[in-house]
Amino acid sequence: MASLINTDNWSSHWRAAGIDLDAKRVLVTNFLDTEQEGDLSEPPNCKGLGRIRHFKRATSPGWPTNPLPMEPACKALGIPALDDLRAQVFQNAVCNWRCWYCFVPFNLLSANYKHAEWLTASELVDLYLEQTERPTVIDLTGGQPDLTPEWVPWMIQEIRTRGLEDTVYLWSDDNLSTDYFWRYLSNDDLELVRNARNYGRVCCFKGFDEASFSFNTLADETLFQRQFDLFRRFVNLGIDVYAYVTLTSPTPDGIADRVRRFVDRLQAVHQNLPLRTVPLEIQVFAPVHSRVKQEQRDALKVQQMAVEAWCREIENRYTLGDRNLPITAVPLTV
Repeated sequence: MASLINTDNWSSHWRAAGIDLDAKRVLVTNFLDTEQEGDLSEPPNCKGLGRIRHFKRATSPGWPTNPLPMEPACKALGIPALDDLRAQVFQNAVCNWRCWYCFVPFNLLSANYKHAEWLTASELVDLYLEQTERPTVIDLTGGQPDLTPEWVPWMIQEIRTRGLEDTVYLWSDDNLSTDYFWRYLSNDDLELVRNARNYGRVCCFKGFDEASFSFNTLADETLFQRQFDLFRRFVNLGIDVYAYVTLTSPTPDGIADRVRRFVDRLQAVHQNLPLRTVPLEIQVFAPVHSRVKQEQRDALKVQQMAVEAWCREIENRYTLGDRNLPITAVPLTV
């Protein structure tokens, strides 16, 4: 087994490598001539510094549909609901974990200056506005965007300054590994994010118990609980927040009970949180092939059993009316 990541040390190191506070710049991946470029459904855009992602509601048989970020974006922008959506993606070039199933090559997660450039929010919005048929959604992904949490308020402010609030929705993701959102953002930043009507955030639970979490991330299993503590802080702040969960695990032993306890822990954060949580099916993209050994092949099979257990738990705990609510209508009030 590979040695475990010291998450707090790695987080500090990669944050320093991925943000320029004085110039308000973030290190952004350039996809040209990278392994990831071959997996893209459209060629890189924005001079190589962006890519188009196609979000789709439809999923594999047996998996819950995925309404993210379509429903939050459409609601915020006041447009009809969509089953698929094009988003303009910008990807920061650092991450503190090494999830084996990550579709990003690991060499693009380590501040690789050969394949990354420093950009301000203003420069990113300029690149976005230069595109023809540009999407209505800008997706800040990674990497781990929350190693550079200033990126979100910088982008919110720039979108507001350009008068784009009514036409551009901002979406970001987070692996729930650090408290940097509160440690490094000012109270004014937090208020800006909290009050932004065109911003939504999705946080990914990397596994459904301590063992699956550590297997997936190479982080210490004690940090599994940190994810719930951090998610609770986002709920308490009052931002529009959603969750993903990855269900891969090296063993199927006790799968029903393990998933049941995971749903219990979600409900301990908020009774409705499972209804705002979407299981993500792990699929093998090009950079993942070399990482897949027998344990990972087994884990891909385990996720099928885990999602069946998940669906049973949701059906047993919520009425049909609750389950049919749009994800944006599921309340997370405190």
